[in-house]
Amino acid sequence: MARTKEFDPDSVLQRALELFWERGFEATSMTDLVEHLGIGKASLYATFGSKQQLYEAALQRYMELTDPQIMVELSQPGPVLPAVRGLIERYTRDAGDDGRHCGCLVVNSAVELAAREPGVARLVEASWAYLETTLTSALMRAKAQGELRPETDPRASARFLLVFLQGVRVLERTPGAAARLRDAADVAIAALA
Repeated sequence: MARTKEFDPDSVLQRALELFWERGFEATSMTDLVEHLGIGKASLYATFGSKQQLYEAALQRYMELTDPQIMVELSQPGPVLPAVRGLIERYTRDAGDDGRHCGCLVVNSAVELAAREPGVARLVEASWAYLETTLTSALMRAKAQGELRPETDPRASARFLLVFLQGVRVLERTPGAAARLRDAADVAIAALA
């Protein structure tokens, strides 16, 4: 007879996400996971598979929680550029606000693992493609509404913003980046005018 789980896998996955986000993949051992999650190693393996599979599940969860927020921000009716400016300002304002300097788990994963872990690379690409598509769609709408210059290429502008926003997430991992981020945000916003 199969035993019932004595823990909530969803809750465990969320706690694993938080630990990986804070420490990264390499710096988080199985012992750390067992202690932090409060479940045995055998249960962890039986439920999530390997540490790599748990990490990928945590990254997927992170994307499910964060990526749709941008779509909501940029798909509101009315003028688009104020929403894009708001997104830029939110990224730079929120950088390191919690004092943890953890950055973005997608960006952290790209830097730490994407070059050697195909599963992580696919997830990172999916997140960035989603952001690029969302930004392109918003900027196409802005162009159609006369908010952008006629010669503006929405896709190229979306790619610029994607690179800018991910760069913000890299710099936010370091203390004292606020002034650089504010200046860069001003330039990014001006580029859309």
